Amino acid sequence: MEYVARYTEADLLPLSGLQHLLFCERQCALIHVERAWCENLLTAEGRILHERVDGADTEARGDVRIARGIPLRSLRLGLTGRADVVEFSRVSKGEHGARLPGLESRWLPYPVEYKRGQPKWIDCDRVQLCAQALCLEEMLQVAVPAGAIFYGRVRRREEVCFDQHLRTMTEQAAMRFHELVESGETPIAYWAPKCRSCSMLEVCLPPKKRRRRSVNRYLAAALGEPDT
Repeated sequence: MEYVARYTEADLLPLSGLQHLLFCERQCALIHVERAWCENLLTAEGRILHERVDGADTEARGDVRIARGIPLRSLRLGLTGRADVVEFSRVSKGEHGARLPGLESRWLPYPVEYKRGQPKWIDCDRVQLCAQALCLEEMLQVAVPAGAIFYGRVRRREEVCFDQHLRTMTEQAAMRFHELVESGETPIAYWAPKCRSCSMLEVCLPPKKRRRRSVNRYLAAALGEPDT
């Protein structure tokens, strides 16, 4: 497996920014171009969950080795970050796998990302996990076919298959992320229902849609009468 380096170490952007990008390009620019950041209850809970996962020790469970907080990098995608958990499963003799320091045999990586909420209808979490897999493939020179996202609210894993569609989406998101940051421009604000859960709401200040008042409401207000 050969990879062409398109970026240098100085060009690398945080892998977590892909989730910001797919959630909202304005939010992504506020964080990664303007360097603004606000924390709300949701982001605080997510940060605490990641700290607990990253702080745990490496485990060995039979033919599985569980590593936490693994540094990631891809010079092809121009991304850097850290994997919450990577489970390495021993592969059978003759099968292709990664070499791990101090261990015999070969091992198949399986990245696991931890999220505080529940599965989303948009692909931002799956793209973030796929980017971790692409980094692992480049670093370890081994195919990573699948991984999982653990959602804290529902207390279960969602397995993610890294098919060609998801890989293409992830590569395109990485390219768009670099374009956005290199442009130095922040998209204009607009209101959407997802804004209610955004930690950057007070910084972004999107104009809310206002319902048009009825004629009766307008006349009542003009005459100083109570609105019924």
